[in-house]
Amino acid sequence: MRQLLQPDGWPRPKGYANGIAATGTTVYTAGVVGWNEEENFVAKDMLGQLRQALLNTIAILHEANATPEDIVRMTWYITDKDEYVKHLEEVGAIWRETLGKVFPCMACVQVIALVEDDAKIEIETTAVIPDEESE
Repeated sequence: MRQLLQPDGWPRPKGYANGIAATGTTVYTAGVVGWNEEENFVAKDMLGQLRQALLNTIAILHEANATPEDIVRMTWYITDKDEYVKHLEEVGAIWRETLGKVFPCMACVQVIALVEDDAKIEIETTAVIPDEESE
């Protein structure tokens, strides 16, 4: 079961949810960066790394038979807020291309650096796969 939590009188958030209550099997990812399966950053820019990080996240979720629709929470760590804000339209396009119409709870935090020196973004994800009887 999955229930969006939208307090009365609050404006509907754009591109995310204020809260989600869910039951089922919980899946957590580590901080996922935008490198390929050989741990090489093909893209040097934030948008290219975002696309790859989301594809990597999908691959990890797939290992638990989870899909993007099962995502309930994401935390994005970015190294350049100005670059992120400047490219919000492209971020939205990459989101729709990779995840579709999925709107989990979200947080985005600017950090000074990430552990991988070439990383521009790192994403942690929580997904909940519904129990068969609660679908």
